[in-house]
Amino acid sequence: MYLFVIVSGIKRTRILSNYCRIRFFATGQGSKQTSRQFIRGLASCLGFSGGLAAALGIFSMQAATVNDDIDTSKFMAEPVTELEKLNESQDEMRTKMELLILKIQADLCKNLQAYDEKKFVVDKWTRQKGGGGISCVIQNGTGFEKAAVLISVVHGQLTQSAIKRMKSRRGNIKGDVVPFFAAGISSVIHPRNPMIPTFHFNYRYFEIIDEDGERHWWFGGGSDLTPYYLDVADAKHFHKILKRACDMHNPAFYPKFKKWCDKYFYIPHRNECRGVGGIFFDDLESLGHQGTFEFVKTCAESVVPSYIPIVKKHINDGYGYAERQWQLLRRGRYVEFNLVYDRGTKFGLATPEARIESILASLPLVARWEYMNSPSPGSKEEELMQVLLEPKDWAEDED
Repeated sequence: MYLFVIVSGIKRTRILSNYCRIRFFATGQGSKQTSRQFIRGLASCLGFSGGLAAALGIFSMQAATVNDDIDTSKFMAEPVTELEKLNESQDEMRTKMELLILKIQADLCKNLQAYDEKKFVVDKWTRQKGGGGISCVIQNGTGFEKAAVLISVVHGQLTQSAIKRMKSRRGNIKGDVVPFFAAGISSVIHPRNPMIPTFHFNYRYFEIIDEDGERHWWFGGGSDLTPYYLDVADAKHFHKILKRACDMHNPAFYPKFKKWCDKYFYIPHRNECRGVGGIFFDDLESLGHQGTFEFVKTCAESVVPSYIPIVKKHINDGYGYAERQWQLLRRGRYVEFNLVYDRGTKFGLATPEARIESILASLPLVARWEYMNSPSPGSKEEELMQVLLEPKDWAEDED
């Protein structure tokens, strides 16, 4: 929003200069109410009448409506939260996170759509106890057997079991009635071609207010790659993109979150990792509210450049029956991890009125279990298994 005023006289110019210097933070950043107050105050400093000041205030409101409102045209669907409420709270973290995940969802779907003749089904749903989500899914496509890109923005009261778990993790949450807000994006891509890895990421924001009125917040998330056949260049590319995203905010993040990812996506009963890893973090608040959000935003914006080039590289690779059967066996491991160990899946299934379709959208359409399967020595399948038994530092030779 810009307002051009021709000012005559040195005195008014100085007043204008001083006023703008003090109040500059309000323009283009605050709410419409803030903008209106700014314009009226500015008019008062310039000696304009109350009527003209009010008129300028109305003008500022109209300008804000034209220029400052959120553009939803590029999203997959209208936001979960009412648009008017989002427009009035653009400085709040809840709004920033909802707008971020809407954008990331749309960006990824647009890029994936270029490799599949089947269109995304866009399913906007509502949660009875507060909030809702948007699920974008391709099933049985030409490029992807299942591609699910899901967002949720929900609020309500935590269950007693959830409060107990959070108190055990964080220790400083007071009360037994705890309202919460959560916004996040989660995606799992199961390609049809075994030469393209399965890809998963999620980024989330959680906020609660305890009985003392204290607001507790944190971010979590990560991104990981699960190949069926090892392509060293793909693994290096994926990890280097993630490392660069982390290094922009804290050079200690990548090695810490990479190790955390390797540990989290480990299948104890198989004694192997699910894939070649990536990054994973939870309860993150160390960079402050805005700083931590900016880190999550950088990571989320790394989704497309980290994965889409790999899809493009392998989308037309040849494969046969044996490669397909191996892909289905490895997908079985994916299912085992998600249903037995994944915290997000377990939390979702234990949440009252949870949307099961969205929670289980991460599972592949088809998987396979075979008794006592063992890859042949020296085979491409054994090459992958060696990496899954002992994680590697894929980004160590970046320079």
